[in-house]
Amino acid sequence: MQMLFQMEMGKQTPDEVLKTFWQAADKTDAETRGFADDLFRVAIANQEKIDNLITAHSKHWRLERMAAVDRNLLRMSVGEMLGYRGTPFPVVINEALEIARRYSAPESTQFLNGMLDAVAKEILDSRG
Repeated sequence: MQMLFQMEMGKQTPDEVLKTFWQAADKTDAETRGFADDLFRVAIANQEKIDNLITAHSKHWRLERMAAVDRNLLRMSVGEMLGYRGTPFPVVINEALEIARRYSAPESTQFLNGMLDAVAKEILDSRG
């Protein structure tokens, strides 16, 4: 989520983010770093599809009007739902809510929970 946020707010390319993000987080273990990089790449590669899914379920919120943390947390989570079929959606949603509790406004957890639940249902329905 922080990498997506850095890309958007810093107006950086994905390559610039990947190059600079880990300089400040040198204590991160290789497995966590690899997963974060992969998740970032999945979210970037599928950004149009992800944004369309989010937009389809945000009845009263345009994507650009959402808080930047919430928007990028949604992008990361939906990217994980699309790119990591082995991760159960409730796990993805719970992790997103934990991150939201740390980095977002208190009222964001209900919004994110509802959005991610709706997107998860659509993804599951599309898989048949």
